[in-house]
Amino acid sequence: MAEWLKRGKPEAERAEDDAKVRGIVEATLADIAARGDAAVRELSEKFDGYSPAGFRLTQDEIDALIAELSPRELDDIRFAQEQVRNFARAQRDSMLDIEVETLPGVILGHKNIPVQSVGCYVPGGKFPMVASAHMSVATASVAGVPRIIAATPPWQGKPNPAVIAAMHLGGAHEIYVLGGIQAVGAMAIGTETIDPVHMLVGPGNAFVAEAKRQLFGRVGIDLFAGPTETMVIADDTVDAEICATDLLGQAEHGYNSPAVLVTNSRRLAEETLAEIDRLLTILPTADTAGVSWRDYGEVILCDGHDEMLAVANDIASEHVQVMTDRDDWYLENMTCYGALFLGPRTNVSNGDKVIGTNHTLPTKKAGRYTGGLWVGKFLKTHSYQKILTDEAATLIGEYGSRLCMLEGFVGHAEQCNVRVRRYGGVNVPYGEGAPYRDAAE
Repeated sequence: MAEWLKRGKPEAERAEDDAKVRGIVEATLADIAARGDAAVRELSEKFDGYSPAGFRLTQDEIDALIAELSPRELDDIRFAQEQVRNFARAQRDSMLDIEVETLPGVILGHKNIPVQSVGCYVPGGKFPMVASAHMSVATASVAGVPRIIAATPPWQGKPNPAVIAAMHLGGAHEIYVLGGIQAVGAMAIGTETIDPVHMLVGPGNAFVAEAKRQLFGRVGIDLFAGPTETMVIADDTVDAEICATDLLGQAEHGYNSPAVLVTNSRRLAEETLAEIDRLLTILPTADTAGVSWRDYGEVILCDGHDEMLAVANDIASEHVQVMTDRDDWYLENMTCYGALFLGPRTNVSNGDKVIGTNHTLPTKKAGRYTGGLWVGKFLKTHSYQKILTDEAATLIGEYGSRLCMLEGFVGHAEQCNVRVRRYGGVNVPYGEGAPYRDAAE
């Protein structure tokens, strides 16, 4: 039976926090819908202290910001983007348009068509999330999205040069310096100066994630992504230093970033707890990571790997770092998670920043029903059909007519019947199903 050596906030308290966020987001989105640019500007002034002449950057402003970066910084951004593009291209190549003849004269197919406009949110209030631009903008570009707009909050009172460079190099057609609810709301709802998009993507804090949830239906969204979650599954093949480092490395994202250790080693669990206390005395971001660990950190001691697997699948964490004597067994058997990081040589930061897999991943148990952002999220698979012969039109029409009548849809049946009469010469009285015919006919 699993034993919790450390628990985070009770679920009731977390639900109360979520309810407060829902109310704030609902009122804010209604204000943006009613007042457009004026509401967006007030929100930017209130939350970011930022009120430029225009929130959309001009090409000259973009060029000037990129010029602030060193050649090494630009090379690093380009390297990371190329890794993301390479994997996205491979994924895109796996998605084929198809056309098959299922019966003589019956042609069915599908086409993968890019979403026509996408709004990419790149977080950056506390930390400028350069990598999020690669994950959303560059991946949308590989998918062939014809209009990609990107928004990010100001950082220390002005646009962050590295984030803007990543957006531009990734392929954004419009770049806005806007953060939070006002950014995703403006992109989805539209204002006097921002045309609305068809889809929103990108991670964010609890307010951004909730805004995307409330906007779903008006626009498409990639998934519910945020706040960050991490899980370490470990046995005694690794030590406390690496476990503690991997937990706190993600806890520093925000004050409500769950970090969970699942292990079958009491010694490793206790040593990891002690190591976390030690690291929090020297970690520069301990003010954030320490609050997350205090309120949302958990250590779960299990009897063995089967129980560790069951606990991990139930939690369905966004990031799952697996460091055991059977990493591939977890790859084969885990079913609910955002992304796996297998073995001690890799880590979540690789996935976050550079290795090439997408870092926009499902949170709050959404890994039970969806994977993360990938090139396929920007593509819509649309089916089509055509019938090439009179014989096929008659055959399918007869079956269709009878099946429509089985459900009571007389008008539906007549769509089939008119083809049976026209192309098959079969007299089907109006309002009746097509007759059964002997195969020899």
